[in-house]
Amino acid sequence: MTDGRFRGLYYITHIDNIPSILARGILAHECVETEHIEYTPIYDKQIVENRRIKKAPNGRSLLSFANLYFQPRNPMLYRVVCEKSEDNIAILAVQAREIVKREDVFISTGNAASALSDICSASQHKKTVAHIAKGITNMEWWTDTDGSKRKIMAECLVPEVISPRYIQEIYVANHQAASKVNEMLGQSSLQVIPEPHMFFQPYKKSDLTPHLSVVQGDMFFSRMHTLTVSVNCVGVMGKGLASRAKYQFPDVYVYYQDLCRKRQLEMGKPYLYKRESSFDYQLADEPSILSNANSETWFLLFPTKHHWRERADIHGIERGLQWLQDNYSKKGVRSLALPALGCGLGKLEWRDVGPLLCKYLFTLNIPVWVYLPAEREIPEGLLSRDFLLKEVSPSPMELEEHGM
Repeated sequence: MTDGRFRGLYYITHIDNIPSILARGILAHECVETEHIEYTPIYDKQIVENRRIKKAPNGRSLLSFANLYFQPRNPMLYRVVCEKSEDNIAILAVQAREIVKREDVFISTGNAASALSDICSASQHKKTVAHIAKGITNMEWWTDTDGSKRKIMAECLVPEVISPRYIQEIYVANHQAASKVNEMLGQSSLQVIPEPHMFFQPYKKSDLTPHLSVVQGDMFFSRMHTLTVSVNCVGVMGKGLASRAKYQFPDVYVYYQDLCRKRQLEMGKPYLYKRESSFDYQLADEPSILSNANSETWFLLFPTKHHWRERADIHGIERGLQWLQDNYSKKGVRSLALPALGCGLGKLEWRDVGPLLCKYLFTLNIPVWVYLPAEREIPEGLLSRDFLLKEVSPSPMELEEHGM
């Protein structure tokens, strides 16, 4: 489009392929095969064969097109990151204005390999291009049930090759990957941008001990074994992380409401919902062939207030943390992500909640990530080890165990 409704299109690749791409362009898979070009694959054979079978309106296989995404932070990237590690993946930002005007370029209304996605001419369906870009450019998460998992993978299909001159920027997950790519680029003027959030990584992570970290980012992409959701005791998931859990994991909401109906959920006694399915399978494209997914994702329903209208109860939260400290090991929790309990909608302050969380979580002998409140910036002084561990009085043995 020429009206600036989206900034560009994006190509996902292995970092090792960048020199070849800058020399030859982004090639369709069939061209790579025909020309016997050596490359490092990021997609397995099953995905390649699925795309070989599917045809565009001109009768050509999807493999005869270089595929670009409107939103690169999508289920395919999640799958690739799970299998290849974010350190090895790059996203190339491609200038879109000229490409979408071409008569031979197609767009899909979702994952092009899906039978539910329509494929049409980009130049003849400009309104469709604008609608796709507007709908998914800022989408942060997706589900199977409403079609968003398929739709967020909308593609622009360019026959055979995309010239290197269209490549504008290269995104990577961290500064180490950026250094590696910059060495490859030499004198190139292309900008390499570390953008961890794009690769489902925290914006910021500070390790207090080898086990305990404070994190800024999206807890639901942490890949931790157990995710904690702040709840009330009356069965309402109206806002915040609870609302997100309600729509992204309906079974969690049903379990939570059942606990409330039976009056089993009370302050000081979190409930562990041991789902026998993995969040990785819900997020990743082609989950049936995901080789290294977490086997399961559990949810810890942690009451922070009795009624949703009330302020969070810091004393009740402390009793819940004591329960967690006493029970996490025998319940089988292998790693844990949790929000700043009671902050945000609960109206408690991080300066009070942070040290309290760390007092109890310090002793857990599993990886624990505490996610900072998203509603406001936390001053650096309130994120230091000295401040957050000020209520911890570890024994010499604990100090040695925690590397302090």
